[in-house]
Amino acid sequence: MQIFFSVGEPSGDLHGANLIHALRKQMPECEFVGYGGPKMAAAGCELHEDLTKLAVMWVLKVLLNIHKFLGLLKRADQYFEEHRPDAVVLIDYPGFNWWIARRAKQRGIPVFYYGTPQLWAWAEYRIKKMRRYVDHALCKLPFEEKWFRDRGCNATYVGHPYFDELRGRNIDKDFVAQQREGAGPLVTILPGSRDQEVAGNLECFLKTAEHIVAKVPEARFAIAAFNEKQTIQARRLANKSKVRVEIHTQRTGELIEAADCCLACSGSVSLELLYHAKPSVIHYHLNRFSFLVQPYLRRVRYITLVNLMTTDNPFRKRPVGIYDRNDPQDAHVLLPEYLTSTDRSGELAAHIIEWLRDESQLEKRHTELAELREQVGQGGASVRAAVYIAKALGGTDAKSTDTVSTSIANAA
Repeated sequence: MQIFFSVGEPSGDLHGANLIHALRKQMPECEFVGYGGPKMAAAGCELHEDLTKLAVMWVLKVLLNIHKFLGLLKRADQYFEEHRPDAVVLIDYPGFNWWIARRAKQRGIPVFYYGTPQLWAWAEYRIKKMRRYVDHALCKLPFEEKWFRDRGCNATYVGHPYFDELRGRNIDKDFVAQQREGAGPLVTILPGSRDQEVAGNLECFLKTAEHIVAKVPEARFAIAAFNEKQTIQARRLANKSKVRVEIHTQRTGELIEAADCCLACSGSVSLELLYHAKPSVIHYHLNRFSFLVQPYLRRVRYITLVNLMTTDNPFRKRPVGIYDRNDPQDAHVLLPEYLTSTDRSGELAAHIIEWLRDESQLEKRHTELAELREQVGQGGASVRAAVYIAKALGGTDAKSTDTVSTSIANAA
C-alpha cells in the first residue's frame, strides 16, 4: 500500500505529519511519498520535493514560480503513471492541488482532500472541480459536510486538525505563572502572523488599549509577536503609544493562556482562543476599496471560524452584512468581530472593558466558549481521517478512533 501526499503550506505540513502517524497505526505496512515539508519527512514520508518552500501568497510570486509548479506537476504525473500509488491525499494549497487531483483522476487513482478548501466562503464556482476530481472530501468544520453533500460531493466531517496540533503543544508553565503574577488584569494582543497583518491591525489594537486604560487603569497589555522582525515592528509602534506594553516573541500560546482576555487579528488564532476558552475581540483591517467590494464576494456573514460554528445560518445572499453588536441575529456570536476600513477601536475596547469590570460577564463568556470547545475542539481529526482512509482503501481491520487516539497524541 502506498499513499501520495501533496501538501504546500507549513501548517499543512504539520497536519500531514499527524495524519501519517495516524495512518501508520491503521496500516503499518503503508508507504508515504510525495510533496510536503520537514515535519512530514520526519514522520516517515519520502519527500520528492519540499513544497512548503514554495508557499506563496501573491499572484506575482506564483507567476514567477510557475515553471517550478509545472515541473512538479509533470513529475507527479509521471510518478502516477509509473508507480500508481493506491491513493492521493491533498492538504490545503488548492491552486496547485486541483491540478494534482486532475492528474490522479486521469490515472484512476482515488483522491482524498483532507481539510477541504473554504469554497463556501467565496469561491463556490470551484465546486465543479471538487465533484470532478475529488472522491472523498474530509471536512474540518461541522457545517461543511452538508454544504458539500448538497452540491454532489462525497463529504465527511472529521474535525479540524488544528486542534490536534494544539493538544500536542507544550507551553512554558513558569512563563504563564510569571505573567499571571502581575498586578491587574492582562490583555494579550495578537496582531497576526504576517507582516501586513501586523501593519494593518496593531495600531488599532494600541488605540484600543488606550481606551481600555482610561476606564480600567490597572489593565496590563502584552503583544505576542510571531518572529523577531515583527517584534521590531511592534516595538516601533508601541513606542508611540501612551500605554505601556510588553512584547514577547514566540509566546502566543503562553500569552493566551495567561490572559484574562485578548485582542486578535482574524485568522486561525480564533481556534486557539477557543481551545483556551479565552474571551476575545477579533479585528481585521481592509483598505477602503477592499471593504467596499467584500460584501459582494463573501457568502458568509462572519470572518471568524468560531462564530461560523455557532450560527444556524452561516451562508447568506450577497451583498453580505457584517457583525453588529446591537443586531439580534448576532446574539450568538462568542468572539465579537470587526471587519473594517475605519477606526473601530472604541467599540473593540467596549467589550474588553465590560469583561474586565464585570467578572460574571467574563466568566459567562469563558463558559460559553468552553462548552463549544467540548463539542468541536477535542481533537482527533487525524485519527478519524486515518480510519476513514483506511476503510475506503479496503483496510477492513482498521482500528477505531478510540483505540488509536492516545498513541497518536504521543507521536505528534
